[in-house]
Amino acid sequence: MKAKTVKLSIIASLLVLASCSDKAAKNRAIENESVVAVKTARIGANTDQANLSASGRVEAVQSANISTRIMGHVEAVKVELGQKVTKGQLLAKVGNTDMSAKLAQVKANVVAAEAAYKNAEKDYKRFEALVAANSASKKEWDDISTHFEASKAQWQAAKQMEKEVMGHLAYSDLRAPFNGVVTNKFVKVGDLAKPGVPLFEVEAPGAFQVVVRIPESQVNQFDAQGPVSIFVKSLDKTFAGKVLAASSSAKNTGGQYLVKISLEKPSDDLKSGMFVNAHFNSLEADRAATLYLPESALVKRGQLTGVYVASSQNTALLRWLRLGKRIDGKAEVLSGLTQGETYIASSEGKLYNGAPITVQ
Repeated sequence: MKAKTVKLSIIASLLVLASCSDKAAKNRAIENESVVAVKTARIGANTDQANLSASGRVEAVQSANISTRIMGHVEAVKVELGQKVTKGQLLAKVGNTDMSAKLAQVKANVVAAEAAYKNAEKDYKRFEALVAANSASKKEWDDISTHFEASKAQWQAAKQMEKEVMGHLAYSDLRAPFNGVVTNKFVKVGDLAKPGVPLFEVEAPGAFQVVVRIPESQVNQFDAQGPVSIFVKSLDKTFAGKVLAASSSAKNTGGQYLVKISLEKPSDDLKSGMFVNAHFNSLEADRAATLYLPESALVKRGQLTGVYVASSQNTALLRWLRLGKRIDGKAEVLSGLTQGETYIASSEGKLYNGAPITVQ
């Protein structure tokens, strides 16, 4: 009985040892499979990157706000938003009964003045012949001449008044100033149009520029002669540009200086009004402290952004960062990493905080 119990105990012990050996082997296999191969890189200063940025918008090179110079109700709207128009095409018609009545009055005055002038001209020619035959006194000739010149002047004045009124009435017809597209429409039939209030906005397509605002603290730091990199976030594209003009006053722009930038090769999907970030070269000599990371190495967790670094125990550690401007697929590192530190640039598997890694 004792021998049988001893045998059973030995068999049980062997089974336990075998089970533990299998588990250890499985654990080692799992550990070997979960090790992630990674590639690392060192962060350093990038002196080739522009280190001054400003935000702004894309604008059409040629654009115009169309308004009327007379007050009146809109009688007709001939175009729709987004419609292509040609130079001189009628956009809308504004009615003005007062000016129409004045035009009728002025036309009547022109007719009366013309009749008086023609009658005075006949008298003038008649007396001219009498004077030549010494049959009229000098006093009569002077009176006729004065009357003729006065009638002529009144007729000319009446015609000029007619032109003025017709010119004002011409403003009731709003027409396109150039070939373009209606990008904004602020009016409908029946609205009261007022002088100086825009009713339409027309832009010429194809040619764009960028207008950015630079704070006074940086207005003397950017290189206006150097290249400019324009990043359009909505398109995830970067365009090359060149400074066209820079304002020397911020009196009416709240301390912000306007800078216009031309776009060298705009794409077809670029549209007016898109937000951009313009990146300039800085005139400051010390640019060595600017650190950049490729955006592909960044890790986002909600509102936080970080990067994985390799620990001394060959595990991945998530380091949170504070980032600055972004340009050409790279992000400026303001804090979280120092120059020369190593970060994980890419991995062959999914990383997590504490994941075992092997550096290739």
